[in-house]
Amino acid sequence: MENLKTRIFLTGATGVMGEAALKEFSKYPSNYDITVLVRPSKKNKKKIKKNLREGVKVVCGDLLDPEALKQGVEKSDIVLHVGGMVSPRADHFPLETLRVNIGSMKLIADIVKNIELNNPQREIKVVYIGSVAQYGSKLPPDHWGKAGDIMKTAVFDAYAVSKILAERALLEAGLKKWVSIRQTGILHAGLLKKANDPITFHFPIQGVLEWISAEESGRLLERICRPEVPEDFWCCVYNAGSGKKLRLTNLEFERGILKALGCPPPEKIFETKWFATDNFHGFWFKDSDLLDQILHFRENLSFEEVLKRLKKSMPFYYKLSPLAPAFLIKAFMKKVALTPQLGPLWWLQNNQEEKIKYCWGSRENYNNIPTWEEMEEKDLNRNSSYLSSAPRKKYSTFLREKICNKGHTYFSSDVLEGYGHTCPVCMIKASKVELPEEMTL
Repeated sequence: MENLKTRIFLTGATGVMGEAALKEFSKYPSNYDITVLVRPSKKNKKKIKKNLREGVKVVCGDLLDPEALKQGVEKSDIVLHVGGMVSPRADHFPLETLRVNIGSMKLIADIVKNIELNNPQREIKVVYIGSVAQYGSKLPPDHWGKAGDIMKTAVFDAYAVSKILAERALLEAGLKKWVSIRQTGILHAGLLKKANDPITFHFPIQGVLEWISAEESGRLLERICRPEVPEDFWCCVYNAGSGKKLRLTNLEFERGILKALGCPPPEKIFETKWFATDNFHGFWFKDSDLLDQILHFRENLSFEEVLKRLKKSMPFYYKLSPLAPAFLIKAFMKKVALTPQLGPLWWLQNNQEEKIKYCWGSRENYNNIPTWEEMEEKDLNRNSSYLSSAPRKKYSTFLREKICNKGHTYFSSDVLEGYGHTCPVCMIKASKVELPEEMTL
C-alpha cells in the first residue's frame, strides 16, 4: 500500500520552535514521517531523545553540512528550515551567526533547486523562519508594520542582517514553492534563563512587541504541512504573531515575567538608565491576523494565561526567586548591565561612543532618561486596522541587475522589492555589521 504520509525535514528540532513542532506532529502519527537534523553533541542527543517516536528519524550533522542537509532534503516533501543561531548566542558570536544563518539557507535552496531541475516532477516546499528583527527599531507612535515594509536593521545587529540575507537567498532561488514566516518573540520558559544576559538591557522599556506562544509556533508549523493549505499561500512572506491579546508593551512584558517568577516589580530591581532607549527590534504586526486566517494556529490565550502555563513548566530553582530580597536582585542585575562588550552600563563607563549614539541618541539624552516615577505609560490601541482579508499579491521572481542611488550594483526582483528588500550593500553598511571575509553578496 502506498505511503500517504507527508515527509517532513525539520532543522532546529532541539530549539524552542522546532521542539514545539515535534510535539505537535506527534499528535498526528499517521499523517507524517519526520526527519530531523541534529548536531551530534551529547546535549542535543539528550534533548531529541525525549521527542523520538515511530516515524521520526535523526540525521546527524550541522547546518553547514551539505551531505547531512542533502540526506534530509532528498526524501522530503516539505522542508521546515527553523534552525539557526538566535539570541543571545547570536549577539555573542556575530560572525558564526552570519555564516550559519545565511549559509544554511543557501545550501538548502541549492539542494532543492538541483533536485527539482533534475526531476521536473518533484516539488519540495520550503518553509523558512525569519524574524521580526528584520524590521529594526520601531518605537511608539511608529510601532506598527506589515510584510512589505522596507527592512532596516538595528545598528550592530548581525542576527538581523543574517535573517535578511538568508530570506533574500530563498526569494532569489526561483524555487517552485516557498514561504518565509517572519516570526516574532516566542514566550517560553527558557526566556527566564536570559535574565542574566546583558541583552536584557538592550530591550527599550518604552518599546513594544507582539509575542507568540511556543505552543502556537509549533501548531503553525504543523498546519503549514497539511494538504488543505491553499495554493495561493505559497510564494509569499508573512508575519507570525498571536495578535491583539499578546501585543504588549515591553514594560508590561517585564512586569508579567517578574510577577510569574514571584520577583519584585521592575521599579524595585532595575533603574531606567540601565536600558537602551532605541536601536532594538520590536513592533506590532498590522497583518499577523492573515496567517491565522489561513492556518488557524492561534490559541487566543491572554498574556496572563500563557504566563500561568509557563510557570508550571519552570525548573524548581526558579521558584526560589521570591526568597531573594529586592536589593540583592538589583545588585545582581546591575552587574549584568555592566557585562563587558554587551552591557549598556559598560558602554557608558568605557566611552563606547557609537553604542551610546545609537542606543540613546547622545549622552545628554541618556542623562535625561526619566525615572520610574517620571515615566509616562501610554495607553496604546491594540487593534489593527489592516484589511488582512485582501487578496495576496503574487510577485515576479525574475532577477534583474540594478544600481542603487549610492552606486552599488546588485540583483533584485519584484518579489524582493515587494517584501521590503533593498540594496543589500546599503543595508549592511547602515547596520555597521562586518561580514565574514569569505562571504560575498
